[in-house]
Amino acid sequence: MFLTNMDHVPGYRVERVLGLVVGQTIRAKHVGKDIAAGLKQLVGGELRGYTEMMEEARNEALQRMALQASSMGANTVLNVRFMTTGVMQAAAEVMVYGTAAVLVPEGQP
Repeated sequence: MFLTNMDHVPGYRVERVLGLVVGQTIRAKHVGKDIAAGLKQLVGGELRGYTEMMEEARNEALQRMALQASSMGANTVLNVRFMTTGVMQAAAEVMVYGTAAVLVPEGQP
């Protein structure tokens, strides 16, 4: 599965557009990590626990979107975009969406 934030891929043409696909997840860190992050805010610096949480959430959302696209018969998702929202304290939603499509090399019938 090819994922891109572009609306076209050089050397390929869109044979079929299959529609919107979405992947999402909501993640929260456990209370121990939340306390450590609170202490880190006092001295500054990266909140690594939250960075890891968001990376895991992005990867999970991407996998879910790609699975949906694949089940529709797509070999690519174009115009991939991310959106994040705070759901509650120490929890965030990550949503990714794009257009499922079938790409073929240019010049191929």
